Amino acid sequence: MQTTDYIIQLKGVHLYAHHGVLEQEKAIGAWFTIDLELQIADHACLESDEIEGTVSYADVYAIVRREMNIPSKLLENVCYRISSALYNEFIQIASINITLTKDTPPMGGDRLGAAVTIKSKR
Repeated sequence: MQTTDYIIQLKGVHLYAHHGVLEQEKAIGAWFTIDLELQIADHACLESDEIEGTVSYADVYAIVRREMNIPSKLLENVCYRISSALYNEFIQIASINITLTKDTPPMGGDRLGAAVTIKSKR
């Protein structure tokens, strides 16, 4: 039997949301980019080729979008809520790495974005 790491990724999910500490950030909103990596413990689908044995990335996207629509002051809180919702929905998930980037943070000057990464294990 071979050892297999099985990871599902969503890369560059671009969503508009209203996260931030400043009142203007909450009112106007901004663009955010989410990169998500899910390590899956159940490998049944690798041999069966059946959707029932995996975590649907379409369902993962729906959860990310739902949580992004709930305003938060901190990106850390958004990442935590997304991770918690994914763990609650999918027992197959062993660990999650999520990076949430505010594409245009209000800090002046040139920047590529401000990001938070949270890594968690079940």
